[in-house]
Amino acid sequence: MNMSTNHPDPTGPRQPSPAAAGLALAGWLLLTYCAPVLGFSAGLPGEWYAALHKPTWNPPPSIFGPVWSALYTMMAVAAWLVWRRGGWRAQRGPLALYLGQLALNAAWSPLFFGLHRPGLALLDIILLLALLVATLLAFARVHRGAGLLFVPYLLWVSFATVLNFTLWQMNRS
Repeated sequence: MNMSTNHPDPTGPRQPSPAAAGLALAGWLLLTYCAPVLGFSAGLPGEWYAALHKPTWNPPPSIFGPVWSALYTMMAVAAWLVWRRGGWRAQRGPLALYLGQLALNAAWSPLFFGLHRPGLALLDIILLLALLVATLLAFARVHRGAGLLFVPYLLWVSFATVLNFTLWQMNRS
């Protein structure tokens, strides 16, 4: 009879202490929130964006901040949940996918708002969408909750891809 059912398997990955886990969550939040900071360092939407022809279903600007704040927080928590299952060594593949999609996420704003290149931004967001799906699936294999936390992000980026395509089509010269 195994009397150690309340103890972690000594041959499995060690769980971080609560303090270390809390610091790691803060680190994942900080890293994840670097994407919008770096993305908008190239410039915020301005006169160029205001002058674009937009579809009637284009969300109002006030929607983007709250939606992205929630999504970035869910992304960071998802990465943290995966990281908790053995750290970088055990989860190198899923976490590398996460970093790749985060880099593409950060690149979109400079391409679209900074360079005024909706076509290049469309290419970036299509690549982001593909990497996001791969990340979601990899995360779900490690921790079901982490995969589920990526579903709203996938839905929003899918919508954003259609919007980016529509803006590109409507404003081609």
